[in-house]
Formats: sequence, structure tokens, C-alpha cells
Amino acid sequence: MLRAAHLLQLTVISLLGLALVMVPSAGLSVEGHLAPTAFLKNRHTIYATLAIAALLLTSRIDARQLFFGRGLKNPVPWLIFLTVGLLVATAVPGVGVTVNGARRWLPLWPQWGLTFQPSEMAKWAVVLAIASWCARRRGVLGRFRYGLAPPLLLIATICGLIVISDLGTAVLVGLVGVGLLLAGGARLIHLIAIVPVGFAAIAFVIVRTPFRLARLTAFLDPWSDPAGTGYHPIQSMLAFARGGLAGRGLGNGIQKFGYLPEDTTDFLFAIICEELGLCGAVLVVALYLLLLGAGIAVMLDCRDVFGRLLTLGVLLAVGLQALINLAVVTVMMPTKGIALPLLSAGGTGWILTAGAIGLLASLDEGNRKKGSDAAFPARRERSVEGGRRERSASGGNRHRAAQSAALRLRLDAANPDRADCDTTHQPATPPVTGL
Repeated sequence: MLRAAHLLQLTVISLLGLALVMVPSAGLSVEGHLAPTAFLKNRHTIYATLAIAALLLTSRIDARQLFFGRGLKNPVPWLIFLTVGLLVATAVPGVGVTVNGARRWLPLWPQWGLTFQPSEMAKWAVVLAIASWCARRRGVLGRFRYGLAPPLLLIATICGLIVISDLGTAVLVGLVGVGLLLAGGARLIHLIAIVPVGFAAIAFVIVRTPFRLARLTAFLDPWSDPAGTGYHPIQSMLAFARGGLAGRGLGNGIQKFGYLPEDTTDFLFAIICEELGLCGAVLVVALYLLLLGAGIAVMLDCRDVFGRLLTLGVLLAVGLQALINLAVVTVMMPTKGIALPLLSAGGTGWILTAGAIGLLASLDEGNRKKGSDAAFPARRERSVEGGRRERSASGGNRHRAAQSAALRLRLDAANPDRADCDTTHQPATPPVTGL
């Protein structure tokens, strides 16, 4: 029987397969020559293979036992420390790799052009950390100082390191983190109180960086500078207009030949719509909706708080990222450096996103293990707490019975006639047997 875990895995593989077709198509050049065996040596093929391997590997991991452990065995604190260290290293001149004026990568294998993007790791580290914190501290999450302040400080630190070179990802991480806190039990009034602080920080970053302010003005009126700040959104809209219903055909797009910047990454959806038309756009949106639907099914089937919050965090990260990218490409939002999950070219994003979705598949497998308390820490905790309440209730009943017996003895001692009367007129009680 086809389960939610299978749908998640099939959807990820389908998106990666579509990416392996569209990314090379968007990367074609007029003078380029493509050998028949170039596909096997393409680095995107290697990235997709590693992403599928990560998907299958994390699908076999017991996420509840691994990330809900205690002490040094819990990898979440180590992951947070590693993420912060890598983000700091990325901001150091000479260490981080700068592409198009943004320093977001660390070199892995310079000879092959392999790099690593720590902000992608930060996104999933925040999801794991907030889900674990809310599951453990849900009793005090309504108190700002002890329950809400520590995760907010973590989110602010990571977003502050990311925003140096990537405002879009920082906003995405912040939205996902705050959404998880709200779902985990934080008080809405506390989160509303920090909204002005977040808007003020975003406004400060935009005003202090001229190119971000230029993107905002170009979004409001692209035709005021069609050859400058408005060039990007205009060329994206032109790709949609040329695609029509059925598209120009795979590989026959025009915009990728030097007209539309970032055609293999942030604006890949525009190339898909130009070459595959409205049918291609519907296919992409349908795959994301299927992915989100399967994830929601896993979340509703989870019996523990950590499983539900982890599933919600992954769905929020993937869903919001896809929504922001589609809004930017269709010129419904200012231009941001947000890639389309599992489609836009990018090795780090493919591998880590596939691995995160694999954790949802592992949660679905754990949900199928009926009656296994070891697979559901929260259920075991509820069972222990229920036993404590039952023992407390039984102890209270025995105490009240003892008090009633003592009261009857005092009444009999104070009124002997009442005791004799009760003894004389009370019918004999037959002995109770079989107990």
C-alpha cells in the first residue's frame, strides 16, 4: 500500500529528475557543445545522486530517538555550534567564497568548483532546535524569560549572521522559527510584541544596502529603469509571456541566452514556463502540493509533540521557500536570492532538503509501529505521568476512607446509645465472597 513516506520519496525524486532536465537546458549557451556522455559527468547529476542517497539514509534513521535524546548524545546542540561556526567563517574575508557580490559559500573542492552553503544547514538546524526545545519545554513556553527568550535569541543570532549577505534566507529562517514557536505553545501576545523589532531590523538592513533598496523601487515600478534595476523582473515576465500554454519546447527557450540572469538558480521557474508553458508550471506546483499534502498526513498521524513540530518545521521551510521563489519570479515580490527547493541548481540545498524530507519519511515509519513506547518518547512520558496521577488519586481515596472511619469511631465513643441502636436495628450483612 502506498503510504505518505512513499509519496514523499517519490515526489523528491520527481523534483530532482525534473531539475536534471531543466537545469542543463537553462544552462545552454550558443557556442556550447554538449557531449553524449556529459550528463553522467555533470556535477548536478552527482548532487542529485547524493540527494537521493541522503533521502534514503535519513528515511532509515529513528528521528525521535536521535534528536530527542539527552545530554551529549543529542546532536542538536553540536549542530547549532557547528552551524554558527560555519556562518562566522563564511563572513571572514578570504575564507568565504564570493559570487555576484555575495559571500555565502565555503570552498570544499576548489578544483572542481564544489562549495558548501552554511545558510542551508542553518535553516534545518533551527527547525530541529526549535522543535526539540518546544517538545521539552512546552510547560514553560508561555513564560517569556524561561521559555521563549532562549529560542528567540538563537533565531536572532543565526538570522543576524545570515543577513550579512542573504536577506531572503534570513527572513525565511526567522519566519519558520517564529511559526514553530507559535505552534509549540508560545503566547501570541509575546510574539506580536517582537514583530516591530523584526520589521525595524529588516528596514534597517534594506536602507543601509543600496542594491536592496533599488530592488524595492524596481518592484514598485520596473519600467522606470528597464535597462537597470527593472531589467530582471521585466525579462522574467517576458519569459512567461513567450511560454504560453504549451511552451516553446524543451531547450528552445530564448531568455536563457543572456537575457534572463540567474536562469539556472533563482529564476529557473521562468525558464520552465517559457519552454514547457502553463503545463510545466502546473506540474511544478502540483509536485509541491503533493509533497506538502504527504507531509501534512505524516504530521496528523504523529502522536508526539516533537514529531509534529519537526514535520511542521520541514513543511514550513520547503513551502515558504517555494512560495517566496514563485512570488519573486512572477514579480509579486521584490527580487530575492531564494532558490526553488529541489529544482534550482545547488548542491547543498538539494542534499540537505532531501535529507530533511527523509526525516519525515522516518517519522511516518515510526507512526506505523503500533504499541511501541520506545518509538514515542512523548507517549511514554504521558503514560508515566498518568500512572503518577492514578497513584496519587488512589492514595487520596485511602486517606479519605481513613478519615471517615476515624470520624465514625469518635461519634460512637461520644454517643454509646447510637452505637447500640445501630448495632441492634441494622440488618446483618451477608458475608461477601468471591472477591
